Amino acid sequence: MSAPTTLPSSPPASTTGPHSASPTTRRPLRGAVARASADWRLRFAVLSLVWGFSFLLIKVGTTAYAPFQVALGRVFCGALALVAVLMLRREPLPSGARTWFHLGVAALLLNTAPFSLFAYAELTIPSSLAGICNATSPLWGMALSLVALSEDRPTRRRVAGLGLGFLGVLTVLGAWQGFSGVDAKGTAMALLASLCYPIGWIYVRRTLASAGSSAIALTGGQLLLSTVQLGVLAALFSPAPAGFPLWPTLSVVALGALGTGLALQMQYGLVAEVGPTTAQMVTYFIPVIATTAGVLVLGEQLHWNTPVGALVVLAGAALTQSRSRTPRTPRATGAAPAGQS
Repeated sequence: MSAPTTLPSSPPASTTGPHSASPTTRRPLRGAVARASADWRLRFAVLSLVWGFSFLLIKVGTTAYAPFQVALGRVFCGALALVAVLMLRREPLPSGARTWFHLGVAALLLNTAPFSLFAYAELTIPSSLAGICNATSPLWGMALSLVALSEDRPTRRRVAGLGLGFLGVLTVLGAWQGFSGVDAKGTAMALLASLCYPIGWIYVRRTLASAGSSAIALTGGQLLLSTVQLGVLAALFSPAPAGFPLWPTLSVVALGALGTGLALQMQYGLVAEVGPTTAQMVTYFIPVIATTAGVLVLGEQLHWNTPVGALVVLAGAALTQSRSRTPRTPRATGAAPAGQS
């Protein structure tokens, strides 16, 4: 999951001041604000559910399709959803060979690689564990940003959060038991998938910040290129599916159209309305929902160290995202990576 980095410009400040409104106009304004507040909270909850259930949908999809095929169906349906949004808005896809080259790299880092890795990982690990591994993405991101982004300086709080987060990972995996009962290969794939996201975010930030297209257009182009990449990989390395059973097929379609397409559009609206700091908090609900869905729907086993470790991971991730209270000049960026759980 990733929060989009393209933000609309702030509306101009009112020239009349708060005391110029008459008593008769204040009540409707308060009512409108209350409705808007309830509306974004509802969309926040829906977004958390959609992305939290993504790991269950991956698990169901892999029961009938090869991992590359699950990832292919995901990006294809996501691309269709965003292209439909662009057509409704009468907005073109990005232009320029340089932009499309960078979008191709972003597609590889933010879609093709992590989506395939999560699908392969869930062949051998529970969907709940995959969801928890996804929550380590902010930890990887903080570690990488200290090296790759000069404006991100280490602080004691953020370094402590990094250490706490990885302590949580060891708790989830049961390190004191020698990682018994945990498939090392599948877990490594899920952790590698979560590492792909911050690498992709840094690349996008450095190369597409001034692309000149909207986040929806850039993400739509990115998903189209990922569809081409995964189409080639699926054709070369995956056998043709024996059939198209209902539930796995619906799971892949929902995973793409809702989780990779429309959910991104929903989060762009949240970022514009409540800001990226609040919008990105959806990350902390994803492993909770993924674990609950895996246990209740798929009957996955849950040991005490899994939820405890997940809470420690989330606490560490929250610390790594904390900032100094000193105001900073916002940095203009352009592209929103289409990364997600």
